[in-house]
Amino acid sequence: MKIGILSDTHYPDKTSYIPDVIFNVFRKEGVELIIHAGDLTAPKVFDVFREIAPVIVVRGNLDKPIFAEERVLEIEDLKVGVIHGHQFLSLDEQTLKYKALDMGVDLLIFGHTHRFFYKSYEYRGKRVHLLNPGSPTIPRMSDPTFLVGKVIGERFKFDIYKPWKTQWKYP
Repeated sequence: MKIGILSDTHYPDKTSYIPDVIFNVFRKEGVELIIHAGDLTAPKVFDVFREIAPVIVVRGNLDKPIFAEERVLEIEDLKVGVIHGHQFLSLDEQTLKYKALDMGVDLLIFGHTHRFFYKSYEYRGKRVHLLNPGSPTIPRMSDPTFLVGKVIGERFKFDIYKPWKTQWKYP
């Protein structure tokens, strides 16, 4: 299954534009699901994404309380947790790893920092992946980014897209 993954779009509260390349890539890649890790901030953006594929959104610190605080999804044989991350005083790796283990997920997708992050851990025989897609519109100390992931059974890999640069693959 192909999944479009992004966070922190902040339209229209902090940006007046969401790059068309996001919508074009999601359509071209044929994503079957879109995961937004919070700070969508405008329900009309949800509607535009929903025209492409079903959308899962969690509530960010600037979202209205119409979305759940966290979600757990089963995508093929992979358990995926989605949070924004503003719930924690510190978004350090240990806190996120324990949150993933607490949620019982293989992959924890989070946002809030506006920076791409990926790390994989082995803990008591369980592999835990932490993934922040960054922000395609308001990055902090990084390039703007969004992802297209692919789940095959219990395996997950993704491609990183930088709206004003080229794409690169991450195994």
